[in-house]
Amino acid sequence: MKRREFITLLGGAAATWPSAARAQQSERVRRVGVLVPYAETHAEAKTRISAFGQELQKLGWSEGRNVIVESRYGGGGSERLRAYAAAVIGLAPDVILVETTQAMLELQQTARTVPIVFVNVADPVEAGFVSNLARPEGNITGFANIDIATTGKWLELLSEITPGLSQVLVIFDPKNPITPRRMRAIETAAQSLSIQLTRAAIHDVGDIEHAIKTFARESNGSLVALASPFMDDHRAIIAASAMQHRLPAVYAWRFTSLAVV
Repeated sequence: MKRREFITLLGGAAATWPSAARAQQSERVRRVGVLVPYAETHAEAKTRISAFGQELQKLGWSEGRNVIVESRYGGGGSERLRAYAAAVIGLAPDVILVETTQAMLELQQTARTVPIVFVNVADPVEAGFVSNLARPEGNITGFANIDIATTGKWLELLSEITPGLSQVLVIFDPKNPITPRRMRAIETAAQSLSIQLTRAAIHDVGDIEHAIKTFARESNGSLVALASPFMDDHRAIIAASAMQHRLPAVYAWRFTSLAVV
């Protein structure tokens, strides 16, 4: 390249620098609200949010430059979750990412126009979040994690691994709005399999050990633990107690390691 051509090219490039800088400065910063119904110490929830941020970055969304991700942990009960749902909406986000049916219900009450993407939700059509999962309408879309009808198949699985099974303890969070539908599926399966159900509502951590210990003392049955944010927070206690009392069990969670307490 000749010297004159080089100077001309350099001058043209320099002339574009201010406009490029202005373009970067004026780039709109998008705000993403994230609502999860777990405590801030919930390791898996934090890992999932971290992975979400990493995927955003791969797509060209850089924290602080063109996107801000505001995460709220609503663990600790339905009232706290409701308050944090309102807090997320108050951020005026461009879109909201929400996890679980319980958290989605809280958002649905007030977020009528903000785009919402849900994950880890059970049967979003029956819950009324979308009219059609393949082609949702309105401001809500997302991914389902389980069909309610499959909950009843947990009893079939227990029957296969526990020959002669006749009694099953079902522990559940009475505040979880999806519990009644899951319970109906289990009751239908229990009737067809001639299995007697013992139902135990779990209001606090102490109820877990009491319910499992009492049932195990009088029965050689099995255990089903229905998932909810509260139960998820205490799943290690549930599984350890079932192991301690030698109850075959089905959970909605995966355990990589577990020590008997």
